[in-house]
Amino acid sequence: MNLGIFGGSFNPPHRGHLVAAKAFFEEAKLDRLLITVAGKPPHKELDEKCSDAHRLEMTRLNFLSMGERVTVSDIELMRRGKSYTYDTLCQLKKLYPDDKLFLYCGSDMLLSFKRWYRYTDILKMCTLCVMKRLDCVPLWESSLKELEDEAPNGIIPITAPHYEESSTAVRKELSRGSIPAGLVDEVADYIRQRGLYLAGS
Repeated sequence: MNLGIFGGSFNPPHRGHLVAAKAFFEEAKLDRLLITVAGKPPHKELDEKCSDAHRLEMTRLNFLSMGERVTVSDIELMRRGKSYTYDTLCQLKKLYPDDKLFLYCGSDMLLSFKRWYRYTDILKMCTLCVMKRLDCVPLWESSLKELEDEAPNGIIPITAPHYEESSTAVRKELSRGSIPAGLVDEVADYIRQRGLYLAGS
């Protein structure tokens, strides 16, 4: 079976994540999709105002509409220390030895992929699926070309409707007391009911 891995901090998850995950599922021809919520991302600091438990539940709510073939996993939250993609793939290889792994990589992350921990081993363990960066095509294409010779399982470009949203922008709006349109209804309700991300919370 083709198993996709779509990771992120999801702090909070939003419609842009959902749009990208749907495009990933369809274009990589996946049978199942695993959404992995990062514990301590090596490339950035998390806003500690929102607990891991809240991020996990919001992520589950965000992807509900994709149905039973999508599972939200706490595999990275359960691991101590920095949350490296290499370690996650090693665990998944043991859990799903008969599955072919496909790893989603956002357009921004592609530009820094060669700085990822053991990136060459990552390329050996899975097929990298990269979101196409439409606003920076030459730089995106040059980064992709640099990796192709090192990717024995190939690289799949993924395209999706452009969605102007980020978790940082969502948090800023929430801190001002407004509910951004970029949140799916279930996540917006969860945040509203618990007063998450509000200034002073």
